[in-house]
Amino acid sequence: MLPNSGAGTGAPAPRPGHASLTRRRLLAAAPAAMLATAAAACGTSGSSGRTAKSPKGKVTLTYGLWDLTQLPAMKQIIAEFEKAHSNITIRTAVTPWDSYWTKLKTAATGGSAPDVFWMTIDSFKLYASGGVLLPLDDSIKRDGLDIGQYVPAVTNGYQWKGQQFGIPKDTNSFGLFYNKELFAKASVAPPNPTWTWDDLVAAAVKLTDKGTGVHGIAAPLVDVQGYYLTIPQAGGFVISPDGRSSGYDKPGSIKGLEFWTDLINKHHASPTLQQLTDTDALSMFTSGKVAMYYGGSWDPVAIAAVPYTKKNAEVAPLPKGPKDATFYANGLANVVYAKTKYPEESWEFVKFLGSKVAARIQAGTGTVIPAYRGEESAYAEAIPQFNLRAFIDQLPNARTFPSSVQTSVWSDNALKAFAASWSGQEPVARTAGEVAAQMNSALAAEPR
Repeated sequence: MLPNSGAGTGAPAPRPGHASLTRRRLLAAAPAAMLATAAAACGTSGSSGRTAKSPKGKVTLTYGLWDLTQLPAMKQIIAEFEKAHSNITIRTAVTPWDSYWTKLKTAATGGSAPDVFWMTIDSFKLYASGGVLLPLDDSIKRDGLDIGQYVPAVTNGYQWKGQQFGIPKDTNSFGLFYNKELFAKASVAPPNPTWTWDDLVAAAVKLTDKGTGVHGIAAPLVDVQGYYLTIPQAGGFVISPDGRSSGYDKPGSIKGLEFWTDLINKHHASPTLQQLTDTDALSMFTSGKVAMYYGGSWDPVAIAAVPYTKKNAEVAPLPKGPKDATFYANGLANVVYAKTKYPEESWEFVKFLGSKVAARIQAGTGTVIPAYRGEESAYAEAIPQFNLRAFIDQLPNARTFPSSVQTSVWSDNALKAFAASWSGQEPVARTAGEVAAQMNSALAAEPR
């Protein structure tokens, strides 16, 4: 994911599950055919989920991940696993987010990817269709793993042609962060669970103060924390359930996009696109320049690290849209490399990574919400000054993140094209039509 993500690398990085433009371009350069050809050349396993008998004795598995902020928790999980599996040693391979996908693409096509590694929903179908990932159905059935114990939106995101290729690790949720001090100064009642879009807009207008340079809300041009939240709330969709057509030009989708552009160009309650390009929305919020910020479940750690927002910030549920409260949620999964020399040991490790024990350890860090249902409480309690329960309570509203084999092609284009509407140069309906046409063309060219 990614954009810090649960994608922390020791420096600002995309949040978990969020496809940065850098990575999208890299993925666009790695067509499924290339991956499939390389996989076939190295003897990829078939649907049985087995490649070869693992040798007896001790083995070392390589585990690929990108987030240094999660590394301590992952090492704790690994220690627990190694206690129970004395013949298996896990070697972590941490690659910064900006390099992770380049390195993975090169390793996958060259036959040397990690035995087990992190995957995001928006990238998954590219690697699954390319034969890079080991199908897990036989192992799941043999060991009686209850796949229903994970958040369905994440589980479903790692299925390809009726097969399960990933065991969910974590899930995203979203909330409305707000600045209690700015609300009090403007005599505006704080957000509550009954808020609608209209309530948010009214509050944002009142909170905007040109004299002090404070805006009521930030409306950045982003998908994961932006229009992927409001499009489904307005009854629209990004991609059809069968993955064959775009929904950007549908009335509900246009309304979900206009929610953001109106905050800038109609209500003047948000900084401009240029201002939000110069200074990101999170930085504006932590510096007290915007009173409200649509944030992800990975953001509390960064917000609590700033003394000003540690004291003055709070989080509320997402305001409800015209139709419902649903939203698109990404989430990471642990996957097995199709050409691993140790398929059985890799499966044992992935199965443990998806266990209740692992979920509880992850949740306690406050960096991610585990995808293992019923183990979210530790996350909610990790940063007690914030109402992190707001994120947990919204998980039933999560829809599977929109993706296809070449997600990068159409999602990258959408972000570029919508800049014309965010800057007020072109009506949303017109841009959305252009984006939908391009997306439909890209989808028609994908393998099925």
